[in-house]
Amino acid sequence: MSSNQSTPIPSEEDMLRVLRQRHGESRQEKISSATVAICGLGGLGSNIAVSLARAGIGKLILMDFDCVDISNLHRQQYKASQVGISKTDALAENLLEIAPYITLETHNIRITEQNALPLLQQADIICEAFDNADAKAMLTNLVLTNMPEKYLVAASGMAGFGSANDIRTRRVSAHFYLCGDGVSDVADGIGLVSSRVMLCAAHQAHTVLRILTGEDK
Repeated sequence: MSSNQSTPIPSEEDMLRVLRQRHGESRQEKISSATVAICGLGGLGSNIAVSLARAGIGKLILMDFDCVDISNLHRQQYKASQVGISKTDALAENLLEIAPYITLETHNIRITEQNALPLLQQADIICEAFDNADAKAMLTNLVLTNMPEKYLVAASGMAGFGSANDIRTRRVSAHFYLCGDGVSDVADGIGLVSSRVMLCAAHQAHTVLRILTGEDK
């Protein structure tokens, strides 16, 4: 039997208490005080955001220029009722249901060489989550060249039905991590499968948490 009464939302302190028990107090403090920018809110970015929100990340900067489409629903963290809504607004709504005390900054904008730097300035870690090879290369080059002190967690290769074990995380340089199989490309006609895209996004989110907690050393 269903009830019409709404369930009270847990307090911020109660939610933090549980996270501290799970992750350890010092680790959770580092996670809760961090700001992460997510560039692109599709299959990678929306799943990264949900994982980080569940981990108690302090602030997310969410950036995308697109709206939710019915074709997104099989692999992205949106609902059928959100088709036609901007991805920034839809994802913010969903994240606040999961983690009501998270701080969100949204930019309904296409990220370019001209506007990226000020948008990313406040982030401790930047997640590249585009589905376009040129956009990936642009952001990677821009961050590595102009923001060498920032951590960049990018992705390459997550299409098709290949083995889940082929999705890996490589540390390319001191502040640059690359997740994926490094081979598969949707441009080759290989479809994006929800489980494999989510695997790659999970690698990116987990890498962010390892960096923040010092586990990547």
